[in-house]
Amino acid sequence: MSAVDPLVYTTRWRVRSYEIDQNGHVNNAVYLSYAEAVTVEHAELSGYGRAWAEAHGGGWVVRRSQVEYLRPALLGDELELTVRVELVRGVRGLRRTLIKRLPDREPVAEVLTEWVWVRTGDGRPARVPEELVEVAAGVTAATLRQQGRPGGRRASSRPVAKAAPGRAAGVPEVGEGS
Repeated sequence: MSAVDPLVYTTRWRVRSYEIDQNGHVNNAVYLSYAEAVTVEHAELSGYGRAWAEAHGGGWVVRRSQVEYLRPALLGDELELTVRVELVRGVRGLRRTLIKRLPDREPVAEVLTEWVWVRTGDGRPARVPEELVEVAAGVTAATLRQQGRPGGRRASSRPVAKAAPGRAAGVPEVGEGS
């Protein structure tokens, strides 16, 4: 594939003037853009980008993002962005992006993003290609253990019958059966 690790990637960006809000710091929504952009850059550089996804009949779409704002980033700040794959299982992918300010390496924000693999033909969720599942097997197992779900067992044996409000029907939560 590539010399870039497919599970973790770090890069640096400088805060630009159009990313600043009326409070004089990076607008909260920009952190979501940062997380998505660094993920796309990582996928391309590691050999699992657009061409790979198209060759495997699918692609990733964001299902949910959660941002924890820790301190403001200001115009001209240099930021270090590190994205880590934490889980690839069933139709899901989970990535965590940590954004730090340089040179003091103080954390600015942390973004947890849940992705769903969808078929290009109809946009429906589909299993992630086995090659990618295998690449992430170690981090997936560690994430499931951390969630208290060794071996990927769901906490409840009840099947998911219908979607909760705001949840796509037929798409299990991260860590649930695939």
